[in-house]
Amino acid sequence: MNIARASIDKPILTWIIMLICLFGGIWGFGTLGRLEDPAFTIKQAVVITQYPGASAQQVATEVSEPLEAAIQRMAEVSEINSINRPGVSRIDVIVDDRMNGDALPAIWTELRERLQNVQSDLPTGVGSPLVDDGFGDVYGIFFAVTSEGFTDAERHQLATFLRREILTLDGVADVDIAGLPVEAIFVEPDLALTAQLGINPQVIGDALATSNSVAQAGTVDDSDTRTQIQSAEGSDTVSEIAALTIGIGGDLLNLADIADVSRGRQDNPAQIIRFNGQDAFTMGISGLADENIVDVGRRVDAHLAALAPEIPVGVGLHPIYQQHEVVDESSQGFLVNLAMSVGIVVLVLGVFMGVRAAVVVGTTLLLTVVGTVLFMAIFSIEMERISLGALIIAMGMLVDNAIVVAEGMQITMGRGKSSREAADEAVGKTQIPLLGATVIGIMAFAGIGLSPDSTGEFMFSLFAVIGISLLLSWVLAITVAPLLGHYVFKQGVDDGADPYSGPIFRGYAAILRQALRVRWLVVAALAGITMACFVGFGMVKQQFFPNSNTPLFFAHYTMQQGTPIATTAAKMAVLEAYLADHEDVVAISTFVGQGATRFLLTYSSEPPNPAYGHLIIRTESLERIPALMADLETFAAQNLPEGEFRTERLVFGPGGGSPIEARFSGRDPKVLRGLADQAIEVMTAASPNILTPRIDWREQELVLRPRYATERGQAAGITRDDVAETLLLATDGVTTGTYREGDRAIPIMVRVSPDSDVGIMDQVLVTQDGTTLVPLEQVVDGFAFETQNTLIHRKDRVPTLTVGASIPTDMTAAQVHSEIRAAVENMTLPVGYRFEWGGEYESSTDANASLGAQLPITILIMVLITVLLFNAVRQPLIIWLLVPMSVNGAALGLLGTGLPFTFTALLGLLSLSGMLIKNGIVLVEEIDIVRREGSELREAIIAASTSRLRPVLLAAGTTILGMIPLLGDAFFVSMAVTIMGGLAFASILTLVAAPVFYDIFFGLRRSDAMATTLK
Repeated sequence: MNIARASIDKPILTWIIMLICLFGGIWGFGTLGRLEDPAFTIKQAVVITQYPGASAQQVATEVSEPLEAAIQRMAEVSEINSINRPGVSRIDVIVDDRMNGDALPAIWTELRERLQNVQSDLPTGVGSPLVDDGFGDVYGIFFAVTSEGFTDAERHQLATFLRREILTLDGVADVDIAGLPVEAIFVEPDLALTAQLGINPQVIGDALATSNSVAQAGTVDDSDTRTQIQSAEGSDTVSEIAALTIGIGGDLLNLADIADVSRGRQDNPAQIIRFNGQDAFTMGISGLADENIVDVGRRVDAHLAALAPEIPVGVGLHPIYQQHEVVDESSQGFLVNLAMSVGIVVLVLGVFMGVRAAVVVGTTLLLTVVGTVLFMAIFSIEMERISLGALIIAMGMLVDNAIVVAEGMQITMGRGKSSREAADEAVGKTQIPLLGATVIGIMAFAGIGLSPDSTGEFMFSLFAVIGISLLLSWVLAITVAPLLGHYVFKQGVDDGADPYSGPIFRGYAAILRQALRVRWLVVAALAGITMACFVGFGMVKQQFFPNSNTPLFFAHYTMQQGTPIATTAAKMAVLEAYLADHEDVVAISTFVGQGATRFLLTYSSEPPNPAYGHLIIRTESLERIPALMADLETFAAQNLPEGEFRTERLVFGPGGGSPIEARFSGRDPKVLRGLADQAIEVMTAASPNILTPRIDWREQELVLRPRYATERGQAAGITRDDVAETLLLATDGVTTGTYREGDRAIPIMVRVSPDSDVGIMDQVLVTQDGTTLVPLEQVVDGFAFETQNTLIHRKDRVPTLTVGASIPTDMTAAQVHSEIRAAVENMTLPVGYRFEWGGEYESSTDANASLGAQLPITILIMVLITVLLFNAVRQPLIIWLLVPMSVNGAALGLLGTGLPFTFTALLGLLSLSGMLIKNGIVLVEEIDIVRREGSELREAIIAASTSRLRPVLLAAGTTILGMIPLLGDAFFVSMAVTIMGGLAFASILTLVAAPVFYDIFFGLRRSDAMATTLK
């Protein structure tokens, strides 16, 4: 007794399976974690090291080089990139993709230890390297907070209040606050008065350094208690700081008598943020990895609503991005698409197989889907973009098994056999081929899901969900479908009528007979069509990931290197004013000085640069984005020509960088800049589609360097450091102490008033004995102008300059890259210099290489399964000859619609190959069975193929029509077209090409021998 008969004879077990799938799936859907993208570890840390006063070249040579050398000795590190700016080294440490995410904490601990060991070898004045291992944290619930009319101190209090409240919520991992105004206490001495009184600025600094300090004061013990003594209260208000006394030559002076003390914003903050033109700060909220982000987001929304009475009037919380709403909308959209797909399947089956078959197959399909959701919940596979995509991809293969079984039972019962006999026969002869075909369909995705690198981690849920759903579909097809068929199908009378005598079956049989007669002509035609489609496939636009369906886009504006952040902010205000007049613009978030907090896994924030401005623009609809981007670029070109402006669509895949990038590496910055200029000329000459070419080192800057008069300086007791400190005092100011306000530490800075008419050369220095004032001009022979690289990038310890470019919105990076590739690669490079492509070409190449590394193993396993299924070679060869032709329909579909071949389309092509192999296995197995019954070769081919006509066409038709709901989804549309076009053509291949190939391979032996003939 096989499984099918057992499912009928012992229905209670089958009903238990059905109920577990149904109610377990409902439970699983309610408890399943929801994310936008798969939980994915960004295996990257950032090391920040301060070296105040050093040039970018000094930072690269004296700080980054020794740190990179120490990091390079870590076997787990695959890539080291650094950005060197005056006074700051930033090193990006990227761990090998193949490392497990659980190993990262130990790796970061080792990184810190290695950096600590090398710190003693760094020059004097270099700060401790700080390791940020939370670089990849995603703050998907992202607010801009405006507070017009509030003081800066009140804004800080508001941010502290909000952060403290949100952190109390279950499921919240962290709250990141950015863009708060940077304040300082400014002490601005009257230079004429201090010079006349002979006051050394160092004296003022010493007094301020301890004005609000905390120091240990000991304890007092008596016989019963021990009482702690605390230090005296310091100066904790600006007025008290101004009232500090300073001892000068035995006299005491109030600080207010010789200096102006005030509180205000620092002139050059690291970042300025605005929302719809108003000053703002941002609040990013991240959820715990194992939490449902939809539930976390709802808790945040509810708590903020409850806090509304406590939030002062005038404070606005404006969502920039709400991941929980996007995820919830995706989940609801999936349910709609799923219901539509199942409905279409049932409708089609009802029309072509009858209502009874539609009930059997539709119920089995529904149970398969909800059962898959149950197992996703059991194995903690979240519902996110990739796993939902996997369910949709699997929909095309889930229905096949049930259709084969239902078709077999329905035909057999129509011939008069009982339901048990029909189930026995239908399942008995197909369960092993169906299992083998199902495993092959799963293995088609194993190369992606089991890849040991980041691609495998990101795409694992695709492989897992497809594996679960397809295996479950096979189990339910041989258990639930026979039981439902037992209940639903009617037993007929064996009147000898041929169930395949209808006009469609007769027409197909006639066509197949003609094809077998001219089999070599058919093969030639198929080969010609396949070659033509491969040529056509080369004309399909290539794109790594499609644009997002979230109505957001970005704008980037970069002014000349060295531009103050205030100037950049003023230019961004021009763009804000222009966008504010557009009805289609919903919100404008402005970030000056650096990019936004990472609010998407695929969002890459630009590193700090005062000359950089960034806009996140939300629109009413996706349809308006291209026109708005074009309008904005035209406006910027006319009104902001002094900077580089470009717009960028939000994409589903990895972001950051430029679509076109070419990297040049070598030791001499002058040579690198020359190669970059040459590359830009070559690119623009080779293609008109190269837009806003740029280099990541930006422009060189003019710097002032004092000419220190060594002999006069040493004679006066004035060192180079004294000169530097005086210049710092005359410009940015010297930090001499800290003013504490709650949990804030506000720097106290001594500086020359910006409104003072005292020039730099008018400054005076105090000799080391503190008694003599020396004018700066006596120890400095003026200043020299120098041009320097103030932004130096290094890749794997070698200076590396990247040429980037944008492309037109109606072009893909692959198209433009193909236009310039040969010209750039033909450039002559000096000895010792290296060139490589970056951008989307590198990303897609790496992803395809990762897939390609696993593909040979998976293909080998798939081939072995087909060989073991038939215990022969010729049948598997017939099936695998069909696979290259699977690209035919996909190429025609993509060319016909003008859609690009994206990464999701690649997944669709893999799915298509699995479907084609599966249909081929079942058809070839059926031909073998009919031949074993004694039929002549061609008659067996025709009879078996005719019996497989309806299952193949129905499986293809239901899958194709089931993809219709996805045509409106930006992420899945290219995949849907690939499957729809490919499967339509694949059905012809299965029903015509496979029989023809079978006839060719077995036509040399036309005897009626059975088993021996099949080997």
